[in-house]
Amino acid sequence: MFLPGGPGQDAISDIKQITETGLNRDRDLVVMSQRGTLSSPPALTCPEIDRFYQQRIGLPYDAPSTGRLYVQAVSACRGRLAAEGVDLAAYNSTESAADLADLRTALDIPEWNVFSHSYGTELALTYMRRYPQGIRSVTLDGVVPPSVATPGWTWSSVKESFDNITGACAAQPACRTRYPELAAVFTGLVSRLEAHPVTTQVTVPGAGPVTVVLDGGALVNWMVRASHTPAEFPMAVDELAHGNPQLVAEQWASTRLPGSEGIFAHGLSLSVWCSEWVPFETAREQLTAGLRAFPTFPTSVLAQAPQLAFLREACRAWDVPAADPSIREVTRSTIPTLAISGSFDAQTGAVWGRYAALTLRNSIVVTLAGVAHGVFDTPCGSHVITSFYDRPDHPDTRCVASVQPPPFIIGQR
Repeated sequence: MFLPGGPGQDAISDIKQITETGLNRDRDLVVMSQRGTLSSPPALTCPEIDRFYQQRIGLPYDAPSTGRLYVQAVSACRGRLAAEGVDLAAYNSTESAADLADLRTALDIPEWNVFSHSYGTELALTYMRRYPQGIRSVTLDGVVPPSVATPGWTWSSVKESFDNITGACAAQPACRTRYPELAAVFTGLVSRLEAHPVTTQVTVPGAGPVTVVLDGGALVNWMVRASHTPAEFPMAVDELAHGNPQLVAEQWASTRLPGSEGIFAHGLSLSVWCSEWVPFETAREQLTAGLRAFPTFPTSVLAQAPQLAFLREACRAWDVPAADPSIREVTRSTIPTLAISGSFDAQTGAVWGRYAALTLRNSIVVTLAGVAHGVFDTPCGSHVITSFYDRPDHPDTRCVASVQPPPFIIGQR
């Protein structure tokens, strides 16, 4: 049983990727398009928000004016869905966990293994806490514990990834020699760009010339994306520091490619975040989490949680009630569980796999060095997961020791 990320990703669209990794090479694969996603009408897709994200590339990331445009897009999507009769409060982890329990019964499957990724791990932990019957094992790939997930929670993963990427550069002689102050250069750039944003133009395949604005917030969020292709990270930061923003700008612009409108269910994201995350953290607590991670960053950068800029304002427009506090309960279970993470994961840091495992009595924790978000999509990660299906008490983790961060590219200036 596969539970994808997001919230808002349609599980049906991930079938090809899952099968290509070999995760179901000798097992049936069951996917449920979570309520509200593209293949489960009414779909809470928001082309209005997709268009805003494409526009945001050319706007100051942290500017209040940019936040207002986002809220306008959110309001437009909400108004359209509400006019269609959609009850936005009916889309959340509690309801989806019940859907999973009902699906297993409807399919007459006595017992199944649950494989979850990113937000899917939050749903899996909720599901195994509320409906443990019929679950043989659970894999959590990139862990989001419901008991701690908030906007400010995201800062810890960015910091862990940043420390591990810059630390890996320092551990490689060529990278250490060429980029001896990588961490300091990056943090200095965040402050410099926040005060004086850089505007440039790049060409995006299928879209042509695109204007890109890089400020401090954009650079932090670029780093989250860059963790997936870390080999270029030191070179890109160095080039930006020396007046060449092209590589960073190209990568930042490529995060919002044309042709993706109306596919991702942003409405489901908002219904989950605005009921299960935002009400359980104050704006001050969110800012404190950022300060704890990066005390030298400007307040305007720290005020916007990574990947969740202006979410509090958006939630006021989305207007769904707070979830029952029980959604935040720690999951305690004896179901065999594999918590697997990548050390470069800037979205769900490896620390959260260790955290979740503390109350999962039959759990195994695995961290792959130099891997970002989505361990299952690596040879070693998929091997560990499939071996866990075969022997939940003793998966084959021998390949983990051989996984190392990739060699960093050394640029010529």
